[in-house]
Amino acid sequence: MRTLLKNKRGITPVLSSVLMMLIAVAGMSIAITATYVITTNYHDIMGERFIIEDVYFRTGGISIYLRNTGKVALRFVSAYVNNTAQTVAALDLEVGTHGWLNYTYTWIAGRVYYLSVTTIRGTQVADYYRAPS
Repeated sequence: MRTLLKNKRGITPVLSSVLMMLIAVAGMSIAITATYVITTNYHDIMGERFIIEDVYFRTGGISIYLRNTGKVALRFVSAYVNNTAQTVAALDLEVGTHGWLNYTYTWIAGRVYYLSVTTIRGTQVADYYRAPS
């Protein structure tokens, strides 16, 4: 009878080692999956590049001419004048294309405005522009 009990005591360290290996493998699987999801998003963000080629102060509004110089398609969803959000229709630009982003704004001749444009992924380009006098 004593020999049977001695043999059963050796099972506990083996089970605990197997359990620890399972926990380690599960934890690493979760970490690898999270890393893949995060880096895929960064890859897209890092591929976003665009420039403001022209700003046109038209009667009753402002038009911004944008060019996609990056590696991914862009969707512009917001524009700001002096850090105040403006209502804009979404503009989609494929790689290498360009287009106008138009919005209504009452500007004053000769004033300097801080204009910024933001993509759906959060990439932003901004600068100061003087309205014509």
